[in-house]
Amino acid sequence: MHTVIKLSLLLLLLSACGQQEESGPVEVRWDRETCARCAMAISDHNFSAQVRGGESGKRTQVYKFDDIGCAVIWLDKQPWKDDARTEVWVTDHRNGSWIDARQASYVTDRVTPMGYGLGAQNQAADGGLDFAAASKHVYEVEEGAHKHRGHMPGMSHGN
Repeated sequence: MHTVIKLSLLLLLLSACGQQEESGPVEVRWDRETCARCAMAISDHNFSAQVRGGESGKRTQVYKFDDIGCAVIWLDKQPWKDDARTEVWVTDHRNGSWIDARQASYVTDRVTPMGYGLGAQNQAADGGLDFAAASKHVYEVEEGAHKHRGHMPGMSHGN
């Protein structure tokens, strides 16, 4: 009888180990994973992003990005972008900790991997942008500087 109980507990523990969390950011293998939009290596601990989401009725998946700008543009093209399960996470530009992108304050004029220039932080900043204003800023950069330097939506690898 003890063997059956031990085997049952072992199976329960093993099944729990194989399950992915259903919310929150996940660990990034820095310099080994690539951006879901532009395929650049994710290497900057202070300006990366993650989106967790997916089709209704299915498990969520995590998509990783080298810059919040790539995440914003990529997410806008997903049919499930407004689903309640969809989460967006960014790293705080000051210390690399993960924060909710929709609650963050964004400062401009930062040097970021893809040139969108936004640094996220969890405290309000003088002149800081909310997520909606930061998203607008991303599209302004995309239509301006990126359009002339060749980083256009048609070049993206993941939508």
